[in-house]
Amino acid sequence: MQDGVEIRRLGSGVVIVVAGCIVGLIALAMTVRRGLTAWPYALTFGLLVAVGEMIQFRVDRSRNRAPIATSAALGYVLLRPPEVEIPPGVAQVIAVTGVATLVGVLPRMIAGLRWDMVVSSRRLLSVAAAAAVFSAIVPSDLYWDGSLTSAIALTGAMLLAVLCAVVMDALVGAGQATEQYNQPFPAALRDEAMVAARIGMAMGISGILLAIGTSLLGLWGPPLVVVPLILTQFAFRRFASAQRTYRTTVRSMARSTEIAGFSSPGQNARTAKLAVALGYDLGLTPRRMEALEYAALLSGVGQLALADPSPGGASLLRTREERQRAAEIGASVIERSGVLDHVAEIVRHSNDPYRHGRANNPAIPVESGIVNVALAYEQLVGEGSGQSPDKAMESIGLGIGAEYDPVVVDSLRRIVGRGFRF
Repeated sequence: MQDGVEIRRLGSGVVIVVAGCIVGLIALAMTVRRGLTAWPYALTFGLLVAVGEMIQFRVDRSRNRAPIATSAALGYVLLRPPEVEIPPGVAQVIAVTGVATLVGVLPRMIAGLRWDMVVSSRRLLSVAAAAAVFSAIVPSDLYWDGSLTSAIALTGAMLLAVLCAVVMDALVGAGQATEQYNQPFPAALRDEAMVAARIGMAMGISGILLAIGTSLLGLWGPPLVVVPLILTQFAFRRFASAQRTYRTTVRSMARSTEIAGFSSPGQNARTAKLAVALGYDLGLTPRRMEALEYAALLSGVGQLALADPSPGGASLLRTREERQRAAEIGASVIERSGVLDHVAEIVRHSNDPYRHGRANNPAIPVESGIVNVALAYEQLVGEGSGQSPDKAMESIGLGIGAEYDPVVVDSLRRIVGRGFRF
């Protein structure tokens, strides 16, 4: 991140930003040439988009959220008030959204706050898709006239336009995740669809309500409809704050083994980094990915109950009985938190040999095998170990089918082959 602007160093990210800029500039040029229609509505919705961008926030690690900006932009797309002779065209919708986005993020850039250019460009492209679909299927003379026929036709068209925007964003996001995390495209699309079903459609429905309220009440509509959006944003921010606190607590627990000398500095973080890469490659769901990362970070907590630390944090030098006892103790400690039972189960079986564990008991989560392989590779290649990735893969390969899960080892081979480094 530089000067508050986050630019992901990815080919797909550059393409998305360039596409968004090209679409926005073309739309702005067309709007300037044709002139702005119904400027009070353009100003009102542009102001909502700008405010939404200004107070955007990050709920998860993948993207910033701006529910007010997204809902306002979609609301402007779907606007069909009876007193407006010429509804906003596709070019005007894109131009107003693009200019408002820049106006909204300018204070963030000045303040040095995070702004993800790729996410803003994705939002603009999704709005463009919705505007194109809505304009293509809704005649310019169809508006809210109080009849049931027009209400049904407009509501159906709005839902279709919102769905197109959600699908567009999901497809772009899945392609981006495939490149960024080497995640299989079907798994990435599944994750994006889950996010779209929970958050994307909620913002889309809010946009529909905003458009209907404004169409029926005029400029009195946005202040009335935007209040629930503000409350929703406040709830999202509280959730994001709780998630950050949760992650900070887990990382602090993980560092306790390093402070006590039972693991080398950064060992738990490196193990978690590799475990997450393996999880992406194997197509785990976001919920399982979170549990996997926490389990990798906390996999060494049980060693604190052992008499002496391993030299350099190399737990592989301990006997099988010691490692499994440490894993059981660690799982018990994690269970006492009351909210990490799924993580505790992963840690409990993280030192089980594959032949006597998951090979005969499918109930053992694959995440346990991932943590086992990630920890072994880290201890062979991590700081101070001295082994090359090829040598480490050769050592791990000797334990395929007995010590390590073959599926996970194959995934590790792919990741290392793509150049993974701590």
